[in-house]
Amino acid sequence: MPFPHSLRSRFALLIALLVTLLSWLLGTLIGQDASKRIREEVGRDLAEASFQMVDRLDRDMAGRADYLQVLASLRVLRQPDAIGEIRALLDRLQQEIPSIAWIGYTDTHGQVLASSNGILEGASIAQRPVYLEGSKGLFIGDVHEAVLLAKLLPNPSGEAMKFVDISLPIHGPDGTSVGVLASHLSWGWAEDVRRSLMEPLQQRRDVEFLVLGRDHSVLLGPAELLGQTLQLPALSDEREDDFWAVQQWPDGQHYLTGFARSQGHLDYPGLGWIVLARQPLAEAYAPARALMHGILLWGSALALLFAAIGWLLTGYFTRPLRQIAQAADRLSAGEITVIPDLRSPSEIALLSQSIRHLVESLTHQQTALDLMEDKAHSDPLTGLPNRAALEKYLPQAQQRSQARHDCLALLYLDLDGFKPINDRFGHAAGDLLLKEVARRLRTGLRDGDLVARLGGDEFLMVLQVPQHEARQQARQIAERTLQALAAPVELNGQQAQVGCSIGGALWPLDHADLGAALELADQSLYRAKHAGKNRAQFQPPAAIGSLMTD
Repeated sequence: MPFPHSLRSRFALLIALLVTLLSWLLGTLIGQDASKRIREEVGRDLAEASFQMVDRLDRDMAGRADYLQVLASLRVLRQPDAIGEIRALLDRLQQEIPSIAWIGYTDTHGQVLASSNGILEGASIAQRPVYLEGSKGLFIGDVHEAVLLAKLLPNPSGEAMKFVDISLPIHGPDGTSVGVLASHLSWGWAEDVRRSLMEPLQQRRDVEFLVLGRDHSVLLGPAELLGQTLQLPALSDEREDDFWAVQQWPDGQHYLTGFARSQGHLDYPGLGWIVLARQPLAEAYAPARALMHGILLWGSALALLFAAIGWLLTGYFTRPLRQIAQAADRLSAGEITVIPDLRSPSEIALLSQSIRHLVESLTHQQTALDLMEDKAHSDPLTGLPNRAALEKYLPQAQQRSQARHDCLALLYLDLDGFKPINDRFGHAAGDLLLKEVARRLRTGLRDGDLVARLGGDEFLMVLQVPQHEARQQARQIAERTLQALAAPVELNGQQAQVGCSIGGALWPLDHADLGAALELADQSLYRAKHAGKNRAQFQPPAAIGSLMTD
């Protein structure tokens, strides 16, 4: 009797070990692959979020400067004979733009004649940069503290107040200087921008955002880092595009970190700010670890189940069981992809099928990960491919075109009049409009073509066209697209209409380098916008030759 019991114990243990090993192997491989993919995806998301925030800061700063320039052109400031009217105007502006902590109007000697809420009226700011630089021309100063002004303004938080300066000279009708319009913007505005844009992402993924000055000192971020100068290796990277990297921070922890540098907006050159978005590396890897642990847990449970089944079997079944063990070894070695279906007694056949189902379940989980990757490559609003999918598609399309001796038509699209529709009907209706635009663009595609949403109301169409009639087909497709998008759309029971501008280029006819051809298409879009919109423009031959010569 001892021998049969010993055989059954060994048999059950063998089954449990094989299934556990298989689960551990697949779980480890899937976990490592998932960790790599998640790290890259989260890194790109952090870089994109950093860019969104720094772009918003630049746009807001440029907008505030534009407001003051418009204000400076008003007659009441150019002919300052009614200080009361000027004070009322400044109070009204501060009420409309709460981020303006203080705004004042000075004479040519720097004495404040009128200001919001009467603060500093009669005082001289002649020695302060906001007046000295503003008297020379439009001045936008970096973040700084203003001790005197901070004492005069309400400060419920009790924290040190910081400001950003914007000032410019006021010229009278004869062109002579009559004073300076000076303002201090509360730096708390940057925190409001962060909260409105990034709070959901920050709470969902434990992400922190920091704003650095030109000298890499922390202007906005965790309290323990404010004022410190960061020494991260990636900050020495001078690339202008947003990017991400794994960095070790002063606290000794490693973080996935997204970087985006200020590029300014229109005529505003920017102040050299850098926005960082960081997430602890362990937090980023948490989904992959949870997946791997789930695989191991289920594998262990199944191992116990199979061991119990094996305990009930007799030595008579050792031969078919040995075949299963050998098949599992071959599966681990990669020689086969499935466990063979043995035609043995019902118990052995059941065991064989159960192991096959385990392998299929683990394979389905790998498939689920592939589906997750597909979602990461699609735009959540329109369902169109996003930038990541476009980057993956372009090399493949390039290879197919080279093999067929065809061309790629690259069409940049930007909607005309989208913002007024957003303002009139609301952002929800704007989203419906974008979905309808995506549907119309998708109906014009053929096999092998692609339309991707680049962000906002910008799209890119990549079309396979024959080389001998590439330009003709590209123009025909562009015209059909203009007509398709010009058709009215029903939003909230009302008719709305939006057009688009298209900039096109052909690869390799316009340029042998695909990246340069994309740049030519972008330039064509710029010309279409400035030529009156709702039209398609393609790169002229002269401009193409100039770029290729460069």
